[in-house]
Amino acid sequence: MIVYASRTGNVRYIASKLKAESIGIVEELTVNQPYLLMTYTDGLGDIPREVAHFLEHNANDCKGVVVSGNRNFGHKVFGGAGDKIQSTYHIPLVRKLDLRGYKADYDAIQKFYETRVLE
Repeated sequence: MIVYASRTGNVRYIASKLKAESIGIVEELTVNQPYLLMTYTDGLGDIPREVAHFLEHNANDCKGVVVSGNRNFGHKVFGGAGDKIQSTYHIPLVRKLDLRGYKADYDAIQKFYETRVLE
């Protein structure tokens, strides 16, 4: 399963390109199976509030995180939410995507999903 948060639609678009069941994060969502988290970066490299709240109760089953950001904000903050999720929750950072990313990104994410989430 893919669990995602999307503010502008980029992350939702990326999730739609993968061969996997996906669900958007809503308040009080609980996931009791392995999943891949996909999120955007908020502010200047921050974890979106709804993602942080979701992870407080669901981090144990998360097998990896994919983060979307904008390279125009600079290297130090690009995809910063993924870096922070990785260091705070010890969840592998699978990929940082510039906005919607590219087909090569989707292929790499799909491979990770099939080998590490579905295992």
